[in-house]
Parts: sequence; structure tokens; C-alpha cells
Amino acid sequence: MQGKLGGLMSINRATCIKILLIVVASVVTGLGASQLWHHRHYKTPVVLGPGVTRVGSLSEYCPSLRGTLADALVFYLEGGEEGGVALLLGNSHPNEPAGFLASLVYIENAVVKKGTVIVIPFLNRSASCYTRPGDGYPLFFSIATPWGERIFRMGNREASPLDQWPDPDVYVHYPEGQLLSFVDARNINRAWPGRPDGLLMERVAYAVMELIRKRKVDVVIDFHEAETLYPVTNCIVAPEKSARIATLTALWIKPKEGFDCHVEPSPVGFRGLSHREIGDYSDAFPFLLEAPIPFLDQPTGPKTEELLLTGKDPFLLRLARRGRLFVPYDEDGWSIDRRVGQHLSVSLEILNQFSKVFPSKSISVVNVPKYADLIRFGLGSYLSDPATLPPDCVVYQ
Repeated sequence: MQGKLGGLMSINRATCIKILLIVVASVVTGLGASQLWHHRHYKTPVVLGPGVTRVGSLSEYCPSLRGTLADALVFYLEGGEEGGVALLLGNSHPNEPAGFLASLVYIENAVVKKGTVIVIPFLNRSASCYTRPGDGYPLFFSIATPWGERIFRMGNREASPLDQWPDPDVYVHYPEGQLLSFVDARNINRAWPGRPDGLLMERVAYAVMELIRKRKVDVVIDFHEAETLYPVTNCIVAPEKSARIATLTALWIKPKEGFDCHVEPSPVGFRGLSHREIGDYSDAFPFLLEAPIPFLDQPTGPKTEELLLTGKDPFLLRLARRGRLFVPYDEDGWSIDRRVGQHLSVSLEILNQFSKVFPSKSISVVNVPKYADLIRFGLGSYLSDPATLPPDCVVYQ
């Protein structure tokens, strides 16, 4: 009798431990799932600055995007005088946040005097709703401002598999037929010029190409960031047609703004890139801007919010002292203020040089801070507080 009772107690104890482990695993899984759900459905506020005249969407140019998580907002800033048209693209790769932050600074501050500036701050909206917690990426990060903190979502390089799936075994670029990696099917910067009945990212690229063609866009600037260990960083990437303006911009940036920015040629044989296909399939002059982002380098410490914002890492500092990096790097790192400031100054200088080369299509923009302004006052000084504004002055993406 005692043996049976002992065996029963042992069974009950084992069952209780199993139930307890199941409950703990369920709680942990539920907490993780709730965080990812919140990240995917978080709405980023965008303040409509004094220069915004209209807000549209990509689905106006590709109706099949309507109702998908790839349908991005399009902001129009139209000047009082006729002139050229510029298109600014942020968040092609949402794990490179300086691009969409520079776009937001334009939307919330810029006033266009001549011509039109069109801004798409969340080009790959699907990728902005998906990140890499398994690699230690933060789900969110915040920018300090004079009025508090402004919270933003950290994204990924490729669109979410929840929105575009399955990946092909090999991605065949349209229309050139070049074979690319399967994961490039969800990379918007391998999908240009796109097609209206293709994969989701191809439809996003097609929608932008239709916007470029229908609005007769003259200049396209695609904001990016690249690793300090990658040679194509801290630069302007431009095809042959844009090379003159890119070179003039690079020559003027150093004496005017105090930082270096060289020119890299757009490769002819590598298809799907914005700086190649936009120029080949439209009349627009494309430029892709790369600012250094230490966060994406592999030999760093933990992928923390602090690393993302300050760009300071002891391992990269050691590599810099050995001459292994492709950009200057010291104890100051590469802060988000510095990276966004470079994007703003370089993009403004591109518009300035384009206007000099094509005076009949000049584009005049004021109230946009430059590199020195962000270094002195910080990015947060140019971001408004959505909570203090009327509802019709704020949209969410």
C-alpha cells in the first residue's frame, strides 16, 4: 500500500512539474508574441508641417496595393512657383533609420518656394513592421526632444514574410532576367523597376515608377545607411546620367558643410537597384545616399538602442586604429544626429546643384536644417510633438 501511494505521489509530482513548465512556456511565448504584435501594429505619427499641401498613397499608382501593409503614404510639398520635382525615399531598408528620419524632418519642417518635393518616408512599410529580435535588435528606439521622447519602430531590411510569401528558390529580376538570391525577392532595392502584377515589392517599385512618370519627377534621392566595414558608404551612388551633379555635390559638401562624401558609380551589371533602374526606366536623375551606421557592422557589441543612436562601439574603435574601416572613426562614433544631418545637407546640395545645371527646373526649399544644425541642436529639436497638435495635423503610418 505504501509503495503504491509513493508511486502515485511521484506521478503527481512529475505531472505538476510538467504543467508548471507548460504554463511558464506559455506565459513567456505569450509575452513575446504580444510584443511582436504590438510592434507590427504600432502606428508612427507623422506631423504635417507648414509645407505639406496634400497626402496621398502608393495605391493611387498601383491599385493592387490598396489594403495591404505595403501601401505607403505619400506627402506632397508644392511651392508657389513652378519648377522641378524631387522625390525623397526613406525606409527602403527600415533597419537604416537615418533615411526615414531625414524624410520626417523634411515633412515636418520644409517649405518649398519653387517646384515640388514629394516624400515617401516609409517606402518599404512591410519591412518597417518586422525586425530581428532573434539577433538582439531593439523593437523600438526613441529620440530625445525638448518636449520629451519621440518613439519610433525599428525595422528590417526585407519585407515581412507575413506580407510576401513564399520566397522563390531563386529570384529572377524583372525585366532583365538576372538571377538573384531568394531573399532579394523581399528587398525593395532589388525590385526596381517593378511590375503591376508581380510580387509585393515589385508592385511597390512599380507604384513609385508610375508616380515618377506621371508627376514628371526630375530628381530621386534614396536615403540609406551602410556599415563602416563596407566600402560603399559615406557616399553618393549615381549612374552615368547623374554623375555630374553628384560630383559637383561632393566637391561642394566638404568646404560648405565640413564632412567628406565621395561618389560611387552605379554598376551597370547589377540589376534591381534604385540608382540604376530609376535612371534607365525614366527621365529622372537618381541618387542613393549612404551614411555610415556602426549598428549594422558584424564585429560589434550587443545590438542595443544606445549603439543604434550613438554609433559608439569599442570593437569598431580597435578596428579603426588598425585602419580596417572605410570611414573615419573615433570615440565620438557616428551618431544618429550626424547621420541624419549628412543626409539633409547632401540632399539639399543635390537639389541646389540640379537647379544650377537645369535652371528652368530649379527646386527651392527652405526651413530644412543642415548637418551643423543637427550637430549643435540635435535631431529632436526638429521633431514636433504630435500630442499637442490638432488631429488634422497628424497622420499615422
